[in-house]
Amino acid sequence: MTVETDGGDATVALGANGTTVADTAESHDPDTAADRESDVAESREPESETASGDASEAEEALIEEGEIAGDYLEQLLDVLDFDGDIDLDVEGDRAVVSIDGGRDLSKLVGRRGEVLDALQELTRLAVQQTTGVRSRLMLDVAGWRAKRREELSALGAAAAQRVLDSGKPESLSPMTPFERKIVHDAVAEVDGVESESEGVEPNRHVVVLPS
Repeated sequence: MTVETDGGDATVALGANGTTVADTAESHDPDTAADRESDVAESREPESETASGDASEAEEALIEEGEIAGDYLEQLLDVLDFDGDIDLDVEGDRAVVSIDGGRDLSKLVGRRGEVLDALQELTRLAVQQTTGVRSRLMLDVAGWRAKRREELSALGAAAAQRVLDSGKPESLSPMTPFERKIVHDAVAEVDGVESESEGVEPNRHVVVLPS
């Protein structure tokens, strides 16, 4: 991974235990209807002791993911000479890790979140090296994803209203899978319209149309 700084590029690729990860795949969160669920799933009362036990085990697994990710990111921040507080949480069926409070953290976000996406993928790979299971962990830096989520929710709701009023489809600008999912969720909240993704990366975009 290359992190751009004012003084040049710092190439970092550390594995879960300090080993090198030579290649970093792009984030491949699926952009399908099945994956448009809310980031925070609604809590449900367990139907039985077995269900309760399964839920507890699943949460423990996510907590373990967060702890592994936190250790990995702590090493990474030391290598990059960045300061930051690492916060671990579980939201729905994802472990969530946030880095806040440090200087120059915007450099770990990059333009439109490209560096953050690469960092997230590296962290997922580090978790997978330890657990053997593909991780869906979400990484945020300096609250960037939270702010972006608010902006995209508003954008999706506004586009849905325009399509509802005009009756004509509207194409939005190309977005990442993370961004498209938020727009899909926002559009789904408006009756009478629907959304779908069209195109090929990096130009894949959301189209809002009357239902």
